[in-house]
Amino acid sequence: MHTLPGTAQDTRYDTALYATPAPVRTPAPARVVPADAPTILLVDDSSVQRRIVNSLLEAAGTWRVIQANDGISALALIEQSPPSLVLTDVYMPRMDGLALVEQIRDRFPQVPVVLMTGMGSEQTAVAALKAGAADYVPKRSMVGELGPILTRVLTNAQAEMDRLRLLDGMTGRLTRFVLVNDPKLVAPLVTQLRDDLLAVGVCDRHTATRVGIALEEALLNAVYHGNLEISSELKKNGDGPFHKLAAERRAQEPYAARRVRVLSRVTEKKATFVITDEGPGFDVSKLPDPTDPENLDKPSGRGLLLMRTFMDDVRYNATGNRCTMVKLRG
Repeated sequence: MHTLPGTAQDTRYDTALYATPAPVRTPAPARVVPADAPTILLVDDSSVQRRIVNSLLEAAGTWRVIQANDGISALALIEQSPPSLVLTDVYMPRMDGLALVEQIRDRFPQVPVVLMTGMGSEQTAVAALKAGAADYVPKRSMVGELGPILTRVLTNAQAEMDRLRLLDGMTGRLTRFVLVNDPKLVAPLVTQLRDDLLAVGVCDRHTATRVGIALEEALLNAVYHGNLEISSELKKNGDGPFHKLAAERRAQEPYAARRVRVLSRVTEKKATFVITDEGPGFDVSKLPDPTDPENLDKPSGRGLLLMRTFMDDVRYNATGNRCTMVKLRG
């Protein structure tokens, strides 16, 4: 007995023949990276981890990714062509992430570094940030945070590069600052003034560092000895009494209301810095001779020696509360 095709008893045909044909899969278009896209150097000794992170990078943004399996290989690639950003693991043979951060900071300061950190490496991340890393991303949070973190770092790095390019065209600058009596403000101000010197081209980096030391001495003198009226003699028994009195006077009148005024005029030929405090001043005729060896061990003598050595001209006004320093182009 023969059954008719299509009846319940017909078992000669595979049911797959009657199924809806599977759609033909179209290959996904190749990932197109613009020619001007930033380049990220991924550094990790694990090939498996590199593949995973590379996939996350492709999903998180549009950038070109190159890879290195350790810090030494990464430095070789950076020497050939500096990337826009370095994304590195912490623990690697030959050179770990922290050492890589330090090397990049010293040799390629324009290249930001982001660390990938695992559980238990938080202290290393903190050390890396202090050493110059721009940011870090915990591996457990990479799916959601990797893209935003790298985008933020790249945006800030590009803004800094654009700022430096702009400063290359600066031919002069006049700035004024009014500072409260906080010594912590001295270092960032010196950095700003030193950057102005370099931007205008008054001096090279080595000379700018020396000028910065002279500026730091003059500014601290204005804060401590000028506005707060604290004598260097207090340091004979250590710095403790000196800084204790400074902290007290910063909150007391009339000291607390006093300010340090700074005028900086930088041209292509010279830089002039005028630092004025609001203290009672001092007898300028009693300034120690910085060339006298007996004065070199005195804080005031040392500071004045540095100022006069690193600047081309140092002058005080008659009342001793204004110092004018000049650095000629050279």
